[in-house]
Amino acid sequence: MEAVATENQTLIAQMVRDFGAQYIQPHIMEWDESQEFPRDVFRRLGELGLMGVLVPTEYGGAGFGYPEYVTAIAELSRIDGSIGLSMAAHNSLCTGHILQHASEAQKQQYLPRLASGEWLGAWGLTEPNTGSDAGNMRTTATLDGDAYVLNGAKNFITHGKSGDVAVVIARTGEVGDSHGMTAFIVERGTPGFAAGRKENKLGMRASETTEMIFTDCRVPVANVIGAVGEGFVQSLKVLDGGRISIAALSLGIAQGALDAAIQYSKERQQFNKPISQFQGIAFKLADMATEIEAARLLTYRAAEMKDAGLNVNRESAMAKLYASEVSVRVANEAVQIFGGYGYTKDYPVEKFYRDAKLCTIGEGTSEIQKLVIARTLLK
Repeated sequence: MEAVATENQTLIAQMVRDFGAQYIQPHIMEWDESQEFPRDVFRRLGELGLMGVLVPTEYGGAGFGYPEYVTAIAELSRIDGSIGLSMAAHNSLCTGHILQHASEAQKQQYLPRLASGEWLGAWGLTEPNTGSDAGNMRTTATLDGDAYVLNGAKNFITHGKSGDVAVVIARTGEVGDSHGMTAFIVERGTPGFAAGRKENKLGMRASETTEMIFTDCRVPVANVIGAVGEGFVQSLKVLDGGRISIAALSLGIAQGALDAAIQYSKERQQFNKPISQFQGIAFKLADMATEIEAARLLTYRAAEMKDAGLNVNRESAMAKLYASEVSVRVANEAVQIFGGYGYTKDYPVEKFYRDAKLCTIGEGTSEIQKLVIARTLLK
């Protein structure tokens, strides 16, 4: 298990901090208030290799492993969780699905444009009436000659409007059959593929979340990923890696909130001394730091196991569960340390507080993570 950052991780962390100071920090609240999705930021991240962190160099990616990937997400999220979330969704879900399960021809066609940041990726599994119960999805794909015809809708999709290409899982078999769903690559501009409503969210407001709607959308048979009927099984494997990215996202948000709380507690004076000198505040900081460190160890353990090709079903669920809950607790305590100022938008912790909650919901709720963990224990 990693205890000390490698040279690559140290360099990536510094690169992200420098990038964030120039291109993200000055605009955080502007983007948050307007819900603007800063597309150009992700093109710039692509130039740094951060839109294809895990993609091998032969496909134009950075060729790094999961520990480096966790570092990049955590450092971005320490600045702005919205940017960390979008970067993670692009890498883990759309790009990750193609990298893990697509044919060589599909990889050659799509990975270079995704890894460079020229194209932005979306991934469609969730539907309005089937969140955790994905097996009962209603979006269908019916074979018609040399194409599948997609009908239905996906919601809560990161980059559902701005994404240039989406991996979409649709039902090709019976409802509830885990081998009755298939994954498709659908390019923006395909007739019958449209963006729906954009969500007005509590947090992560600069990360675009919209519906994707399919109306008699013809997708060539050549765009099927892997075998017909294996889309759901592929998705579960993709989500194992995705949960590590949400753990990293949680870690970054928590660290950002702690950083702000430490700085404020040293500057804020009450009764003629910094509030950091009061045991009630100091103990809060100690608890926050300890929980973050425990979450960090769980997250990097899962990342290293993933890199080693081991089954991370339980470990990724544990990391995601614990880190996301820690993120919420730490952000809550940071607001408390700031007092009344923590409740205003003039200070950063109210945004960390709003952003953190998504981490306990996205890519499987905390309750689903407990279910996954329990199943592995009770096999």
